[in-house]
Amino acid sequence: MIEFQNVTKRFPEGTLAVEDFSLVLPSHKATVFVGSSGSGKTTLLRMINRMIDPTSGTILIAGKDISGLNPVLLRRQIGYVLQATGLLPHRRVVDNIASVPRLNGVSKRTARHDALTLLDTVGLDRSLAERYPDQLSGGQQQRVGVARALASDPDILLMDEPFGAVDPIVRAELQVELNRLQRELGKTTVFVTHDIDEAFAIADQVVILRTGGVIAQVGTPAEILSNPVDDFVSTFIGADKGKRTLHLQHREGDSATLIVDGEGRPAGILGADQ
Repeated sequence: MIEFQNVTKRFPEGTLAVEDFSLVLPSHKATVFVGSSGSGKTTLLRMINRMIDPTSGTILIAGKDISGLNPVLLRRQIGYVLQATGLLPHRRVVDNIASVPRLNGVSKRTARHDALTLLDTVGLDRSLAERYPDQLSGGQQQRVGVARALASDPDILLMDEPFGAVDPIVRAELQVELNRLQRELGKTTVFVTHDIDEAFAIADQVVILRTGGVIAQVGTPAEILSNPVDDFVSTFIGADKGKRTLHLQHREGDSATLIVDGEGRPAGILGADQ
């Protein structure tokens, strides 16, 4: 479990990115921070692995205050996926995936063996293992980025607009793949996006943010779609413009039911317990 307690972040030049933010992110679930530019969503994400430290307040992981933890060691225990993938261009795919385990002292042979297994996990053929990142498509690179983030078997997976740079078809495929991985691996996933459709397609818990990291509404996709708390949320999710003519679509092999809007876009998920 990740918990923010009265967290504020003001940058040295005076920008107030997040103000008095408090929220619990449940374990083994996908929480999505969604909001426009300036809503503090990426700042919140990066405070979890101490790439940014809060000005005030406390962040707890499994009940432990992370301010007392070594930032480098903390980051090695948390998976992190970027929009630009961050893959090392001079290293082959298998070695990119194996990089964090190697830093953690795992032997080269074991790390490379596990990296090949992770290619299976993220739906890539092992024949890609010896290629370099620039020999892969954008979607393949993102899958490698996810595999690398999973390589140290972290409890927490941070994803900062990871699918923003790929085309819509590939993006939809990656969202489906992430849902599959979430069901199979049960990571505590924190995902950042500006796209409400993507948030609804991925999240167990959606956090809609106003400017400055102020929470507009927190809930499951179904809760937010059925009961937006105010005009800001209604406008943000498109409910005020008739964009949300919804129907249910059962996903084969899954206990959840997908909510699909009038244009065929995924708008949320109803789990078996919802």
